Amino acid sequence: MVVHHTHVYRKVVREIAKVTGKPRLARNKDIASNFRALFAQSGRPEDAQHFQHDMQNALTFLRSQREYKALLERYNPLIDLTAEERIEATARRVAISSPETLAALRTAASCLKDLLPVAFPTETVYGLGAIALNATAALKIFSTKGRPADNPLIVHVSSRRMLQKLLPQNYTLSPSYELLIEHFWPGPLTLLFPCDHSLIPDVITAGQPTVAIRMPSHPVARALIAVTDAPLAAPSANSSGKPSPTRAEHVLNDLNGKITVILDGGPCEVGLESTVVDVEDIKRVLVNGFSNTNTPIPQILVHHRDFRDDALEQAPTTPGMKYRHYSPSVPVTLMRISDTPLGIEPLSPSAFLEDLKRSIPHSPGTLRVGLLMPSDSTLMKSLISDTTIQWHEFPLGLVSEPAIIARRLFDGLLTLEKEGVDLILVEEVPEENEGLAIMNRVKKAAGSSQWITIP
Repeated sequence: MVVHHTHVYRKVVREIAKVTGKPRLARNKDIASNFRALFAQSGRPEDAQHFQHDMQNALTFLRSQREYKALLERYNPLIDLTAEERIEATARRVAISSPETLAALRTAASCLKDLLPVAFPTETVYGLGAIALNATAALKIFSTKGRPADNPLIVHVSSRRMLQKLLPQNYTLSPSYELLIEHFWPGPLTLLFPCDHSLIPDVITAGQPTVAIRMPSHPVARALIAVTDAPLAAPSANSSGKPSPTRAEHVLNDLNGKITVILDGGPCEVGLESTVVDVEDIKRVLVNGFSNTNTPIPQILVHHRDFRDDALEQAPTTPGMKYRHYSPSVPVTLMRISDTPLGIEPLSPSAFLEDLKRSIPHSPGTLRVGLLMPSDSTLMKSLISDTTIQWHEFPLGLVSEPAIIARRLFDGLLTLEKEGVDLILVEEVPEENEGLAIMNRVKKAAGSSQWITIP
């Protein structure tokens, strides 16, 4: 090998060693021999500068790849694992460095094993959890929330192994479920599985043939399930019919005295219950997964508008189908600014406010009205120009950022309720992507709607 290339060659070999992280004898000998041959062939002095420039670029690339992989290992340590390995490792890799956190988890797990419900954070909303395989424990969820007994519960697991233990012995996951689990678990996606009634109490499923199961991605939720070593049934941690809590203080304000432990994991990232997965993402995953097979691609059906089905309301088949839901203790009105249906006469903001002052009972003095609207709302600007009303504003975020609006929706309803307003006005958002889930909750919370014309 030419002498003036020797030091560059040694740098490359050292960098390859750092990238592989393996002992000398276990390294790829083909790569080493190829590099040696490349250096040996580049022996002409007139090529030395060009060759060293190329090798320095190669060194820079190798170093950047090593640093990138180090960052992935630090912030996404499961990146190189298969789907099943990732799910199993997620359950194991909940770093509990704080003695106080570990003590709190153990206290919560002890309560759960004593068949008492515990409130804990998930990435969607705070949940009220109990051991899913114990009917006595699960019944305490219903009594604590005042939840109707015919409303099923979602079971939360921390690993693929825990999921398999819940399913009937001869059941095999369908290819579509395998794909959805691979791409969306852990996360805010709930799937329906056939129920093993010898294992899962009927109170969990309300006697239905299926059971709703999901794997949360919030580290505190996964840690609690892991420390308890049992699947947890958990609806939202609120009195039945009220907005779901997205902060620990929401749970405390509502259920104080009814439960003994609330694990505070900060505000929830998503802010709406599962399933909060973009329908287009689900379609893309299924199309890509089945495009090279003879299996027909499953069809995704989405209800873009709420519907009423009295029979379904009386016997819901999945959690959260009860129609009256998410309502604070004060009236909520949905403000419609989209195209007005035939036969409905919209009001101007000023005419609406005059009707409001006459029809809404309020304490002597000023009418207090909460506004739950996008930060860039034109309607909000029109309304607050009336200074005879005491306005309580809770901006939801920009219309162009529906994920932020979803995260702040329940927090806004509960905050305005606590501020003692007489009425909450919620402006509609476009019913697409996250807007579908947002409007589903708002329409269930609202007792009335009003179409408004914006000047």
